[in-house]
Amino acid sequence: MARKESVIEVEGRQIKLSNLDKVLYPKAGFTKGQVIDYYVRIAPVLLPHLADRALTLKRYPNGVEGMFFYEKNCPSYRPNWMKTARVWSEGNNRFMDYCVVADLPTLVWLANLADLELHTSLSRAPDTNRPTVIAFDLDPGPPATIVQCCQVGLWVREIFEQFGLQAFAKTSGSKGLQIYVPLNTAVTYDQTKPFAKAIAQLLEERHPDLVVSDMKKALRVNKVFVDWSQNDGYKTTVNVYSLRAKDQPTVSTPVTWKEVENCLKKADPELLVFTSDHVLQRVEKSGDLFEPILTLKQKLPPLAALGQNGPQPAASAPKAKLKRFQSARPTRKTAAKTAAKPVKRKARAR
Repeated sequence: MARKESVIEVEGRQIKLSNLDKVLYPKAGFTKGQVIDYYVRIAPVLLPHLADRALTLKRYPNGVEGMFFYEKNCPSYRPNWMKTARVWSEGNNRFMDYCVVADLPTLVWLANLADLELHTSLSRAPDTNRPTVIAFDLDPGPPATIVQCCQVGLWVREIFEQFGLQAFAKTSGSKGLQIYVPLNTAVTYDQTKPFAKAIAQLLEERHPDLVVSDMKKALRVNKVFVDWSQNDGYKTTVNVYSLRAKDQPTVSTPVTWKEVENCLKKADPELLVFTSDHVLQRVEKSGDLFEPILTLKQKLPPLAALGQNGPQPAASAPKAKLKRFQSARPTRKTAAKTAAKPVKRKARAR
């Protein structure tokens, strides 16, 4: 099949696009053109979260049902105006040149490569060993769902509240929930990673029936794995507002704690599933719920502050309630197809 190409101008840059009518999400009928359109429309809130962060590409040239591959080194055929970040790789024993999304033309160029998912570092270049956040990826082991993740997420928030720190939640866009605690202060991964691990182990100690801190999959059945290992200079985590390669074009979406509590109360995992059109509507209505991640300055407590048992919670969740939603299974609902309309406002690259 012959490639259909066109050239567009984005903020003064010439970008060559190809096969815009190619369906990348077959079950949703969602095309490459719609992928690009989503990223253009979400760019005003997305770009600040991508700025100066090393990006791992996750490309799906034949759509979400085809093969995919990760790409850490920014493609050699990239435009000469694209920014990159040099990050030392212990595994490869050399520096890797990661792509950095500094502006809208870069975002469009990458979307044209079918880089559906945007996985970024928790630190900003050139200070690649200084994370701006501490993050927890809550991953449910079937038959557990995001409902159980909501309970664990609330426990994570409660621990940080004991230290006077704010935490923020977002869906992974897949099956889990992610909790980010903004720092934006002088700290290294040598401090955040052990702290995150200690939090995970503390939660496992308090709630062994629901939480596991070991990544062995055999241990995760009907439990929530609190992945603390993402707090590492060599890892990247799905960025807020990134699409995910699922049946529907779901998005890693910021959510309020009220929404988290509501999902837990109603034991309905579908309450925290958002597709691209839903997210655009949410941003239009409420703005960027994750904006504090960029600016809020908080000091990470010393590891010793957790003590043997850590700060004590105000009250534990009733076990009867836990059992009720531990048995909850997701119900599959058909997500509405997106009908993207171009936005006239111009994205401002940071």
